[in-house]
Amino acid sequence: MSGIAGIVNLDGAPVGVAELERLAASLYFRGPDATEVWSSGPAGFVHTLLRATPQSQGERQPASLDGNVWITADVRLDARRELVRKLEARGVSCPAATADCELILCAYAAWGEECVRDLLGDFAFAIWDSRKRRLFCARDHFGIKPFYYAHLSNALVFSNTLDTVRAHPDVSERLQETAIADFLLAGLNWDPATTVFADVRRLAPAHTLAWSAEGLRLKRYWTLPVDGSIRYRRGGEYVEHFNDLFSQAVEDRVGTEPAGIFLSGGLDSSAVAATARRLRRNAGEESGLHAFTISFKQLPKDAEPRFARIVAAHVGIPIHELRTDHDSLFDRWEQTLAGAPEPVDDPFLASHLGHYRRLSAHCRVALSGEGSDNLMHFEMWPHAAQLLRRRQWPSLLTDLGSYARWRWRLPRPGLRGRLQQLRGTPEPLPPCPTWLQPDFAARIGLAGRWRQTQDFPPGPIHPARPRASASMGLPHWTHMFEQNDPGVTRRAVELRYPFLDLRLVNYLLALPPVPWFVEKELLRRAMRGLLPEEVRRRPKQALAGDPLVEMLRDPRARTLEHVPLDPRLENYVNSRALPSLWGEGDSEAAALKVRPYALNFWLQSFSRMGIHSEGGISCGKTFSTPTKSLIPLPK
Repeated sequence: MSGIAGIVNLDGAPVGVAELERLAASLYFRGPDATEVWSSGPAGFVHTLLRATPQSQGERQPASLDGNVWITADVRLDARRELVRKLEARGVSCPAATADCELILCAYAAWGEECVRDLLGDFAFAIWDSRKRRLFCARDHFGIKPFYYAHLSNALVFSNTLDTVRAHPDVSERLQETAIADFLLAGLNWDPATTVFADVRRLAPAHTLAWSAEGLRLKRYWTLPVDGSIRYRRGGEYVEHFNDLFSQAVEDRVGTEPAGIFLSGGLDSSAVAATARRLRRNAGEESGLHAFTISFKQLPKDAEPRFARIVAAHVGIPIHELRTDHDSLFDRWEQTLAGAPEPVDDPFLASHLGHYRRLSAHCRVALSGEGSDNLMHFEMWPHAAQLLRRRQWPSLLTDLGSYARWRWRLPRPGLRGRLQQLRGTPEPLPPCPTWLQPDFAARIGLAGRWRQTQDFPPGPIHPARPRASASMGLPHWTHMFEQNDPGVTRRAVELRYPFLDLRLVNYLLALPPVPWFVEKELLRRAMRGLLPEEVRRRPKQALAGDPLVEMLRDPRARTLEHVPLDPRLENYVNSRALPSLWGEGDSEAAALKVRPYALNFWLQSFSRMGIHSEGGISCGKTFSTPTKSLIPLPK
């Protein structure tokens, strides 16, 4: 989770060291172990180092192998041995202890811009090739590592921290209206290539950026695999293969340093904890692991912390309870939002940041169980329809029989939805918010924007598992990654996601749904003997209520409706039409209603730091835990 930044002057002017040092100062919180700046002619890089992998102990960045090609990277590579073998086959020698950034340089030397096709892991990096006078940047497949940039008239500025890009004097404070609309409608930006600031863009997941004298070029280098097919003769082979891949994924992420695990008490995070503990024990190492479980004061009947304690005791690691306690919605927002790069609709953000403060006292790396719910989502009807199309009658009858025995009923095809699909009739949209300003709604094309936030992004659809594959392309992923990134938490803790290891993703999307994804049978079998039976066989359960809804039942929630409103809010929201929050019992309606207030707090947080206006709606510049957050599945 090192800090990276850079400037390339498009007019060829040399980059000043003082300019780079200002960028470095804004990134110190990301990498307190070392700070380096490098410049040569029109290009300059910055790197602040956090030593969080064995290979990073002797690492120095910005780095070069030959003095001509330089890199600054926030990177953690998977499958390093396989990459080294591929490079050696190309005649490129890399010692086993080579730092990840140097492996990327070796890959660039071997394959040029196509090197990203052979990189696995979490990465955001920039390479300056002085011989070709070319900048080449890339972001990992799922966008776990952030990457922001501004393409200005005379410079290209980039960083993995939004505020650092905004610190450049030529980056204006104009807001992006479509991003504001998406936030008010969906709580996040639906466009993976933009930010809330008009001049600052995101490099979308699985994309590269190249700049040279010919101009700026963006390219997608990977799409989710939907055509794989793995079939074994014995059921045990599926479990063995999963165990091998899952162990690799956890081992590559947990390392040997102290590590935290966000432990909910559910099957997914418990599997991560049990596997990490087994790997440390097998290596003869001290555990060095700490479990962290989140509890809500508003949900006294929540059973998750109890199950988390059972798992922690079973695998033998200490557990810390992270309480989400708020007396009011957006508690302590003045301090909490002062450094928020973009609007946040989480009324419990203060607790979220407090969780990371406690976590950072114990470790620099934490693991999450996110991804399993989506990748192992069970879909019987699409699978049966695929077998029917292929006329695979024995497999169809076998799987239908297995499913019937499992669930004691045959799958229902969802007749109404199927008929609507055949007729080409879209499902009716839920009512659009009436409190948006009419002229703002007209400018952004509200109807189309509203439908976009209800649909799912275009992309490859798995013929047997369409909902699972569609959910993996949602913008919710990058939003979640960035909310848990130090750019928001301001803590030197890197969150890692074993279930999103690309080797494991490819495997899971190639398996037959029956029986392996019926109630996550594959994971349950893999955890036999590692987890206590009451957790291993525990059915999937939602959180015992919605903390936001519970807060809105308290009469004190009415005070939110009387907070002073920032004048700029009226550009987007008709404040006189805002609905009452108190007593709202529907989770989706509550989340929608609270967003105008969240935007108001964010605008006010910048007002407190001072306003910088350049002919438009603007905000002042400033430097300044994951809960159970299942990424939604298509309806």
